[in-house]
Amino acid sequence: MPVPVPQQRSVPAAETSHGDLTLLVIEDDPAGTTITVPELSAAAGTRVRIRTARNLTEAARLLTDDVDCILLDLALPLTGGGAGPGTPTVDAGTSGAGTGTGTADSGSLPEPVSERAGELAALTHVLGIAPLHAVLALTAQDDTELAAEAVRVGAQDYLFRGELDARVLSRAIRYAVERKRADIAQHQLTESRLRAQENARLERGLLPTPLLDGSGLSFAARYRPGRSRALLGGDFYDVVRTPDGTVHAMIGDVCGHGPDEAALGVELRIAWRALTLAGLCGDELLSTLQQVLEHERQSEEIFATLCTVDIAPDGRRAGLCLAGHPAPLLARHGLPARLLPYQDGGPALGLLPRARWPRRQVELGGAWSLMMYTDGLIEGRVGTGGSERLGQDGMVAMVNSRLEQGLAGEELLEAAVAEVRELNGGELTDDVAVLLLGRDPERIRRWGGSAPRSHPASSVAGRPLGVQRPPL
Repeated sequence: MPVPVPQQRSVPAAETSHGDLTLLVIEDDPAGTTITVPELSAAAGTRVRIRTARNLTEAARLLTDDVDCILLDLALPLTGGGAGPGTPTVDAGTSGAGTGTGTADSGSLPEPVSERAGELAALTHVLGIAPLHAVLALTAQDDTELAAEAVRVGAQDYLFRGELDARVLSRAIRYAVERKRADIAQHQLTESRLRAQENARLERGLLPTPLLDGSGLSFAARYRPGRSRALLGGDFYDVVRTPDGTVHAMIGDVCGHGPDEAALGVELRIAWRALTLAGLCGDELLSTLQQVLEHERQSEEIFATLCTVDIAPDGRRAGLCLAGHPAPLLARHGLPARLLPYQDGGPALGLLPRARWPRRQVELGGAWSLMMYTDGLIEGRVGTGGSERLGQDGMVAMVNSRLEQGLAGEELLEAAVAEVRELNGGELTDDVAVLLLGRDPERIRRWGGSAPRSHPASSVAGRPLGVQRPPL
């Protein structure tokens, strides 16, 4: 019969044992081992259970989750002898614990190819069927080279048959178990770091790149996901300039904070950009975007709020559409900031199947700053004990105080977000996205009617990005 491969546990037995140890001895003549259970227990200072197997077929049957360590005789034949008919063979040109079973999920570690793979065939087979168990190699005293090669292939330690006694074996078992645990932990940590780096590169690639060349408008943004160790949240935004000179800006918020909501936010942002560049605007664009949301969301309870602004080529007026989203903040030159009208807004996307979103005309003036934000900015706690929310009125007052100090652009956004965190008494739990568009006629005149290519300072959670990326 073929050697069965036992189901490997996700946690090594040594992590759950309470002083007791189970040793599986695999050798052609287990009776030749002079170590007895009482002797081994006395040397270890704890109870030791010994199981014996004469071949790999029997070993596979006895290899259960409570086995802490395996003592393998390297002289054990892989085929013939005690192994029984049908025992699989190992190609002499390959070796290592991960052959066939050494996946990252099982916790096995990749092993180097051995030059003496034929002599270590039994060891590579045991390492393959027991990737989470500590393994001790037992060999003759005059074969130091083979013993060292066994450790290089994947065994935790080796023992010489002539020097085997209870105290040496007890110490070797405990050392092997702890080393295996350390190896698995290090392997999992390395995999976790690599996975985090890969996710970070993916998420950075999904952040928007504003398309504003030739618009004459300044741009700044701050983005901070509420999820720990994440770069993307359910909030999303984008800014593009269409060939007719109109600048379109959008900011939105998918309900929830998990990776599914972050993915949906990216889908909606990309769909918005594609639809905008295709010429859609206002109610027609939002109706189509709602169809995208309805097809892509995980459940019917998922919805998204959205605010869109289309700024005329002359920069003096804009169209505003609100889909259950807070109204933008407009600050004109020499005047206090105020919220744009929000009485004509429509419902959030995904709530009503045949909803409409009216487009309202807004006068911006000659010099202005327009701040668009998600509710994470205004839902931070303030006051003694954090019993109150900042709210839109509190945000307006905070921004006006910063404007009176002469702050604008990047400095204004940085100061505003920092003050919101300070008032909250720490990091905000909700996703936060804020973007600031501005028009300065004097700046435009200096550049002959158009602004230079925008290169906003960029960072993601304190780490630099490419110059085209808005800051996080």
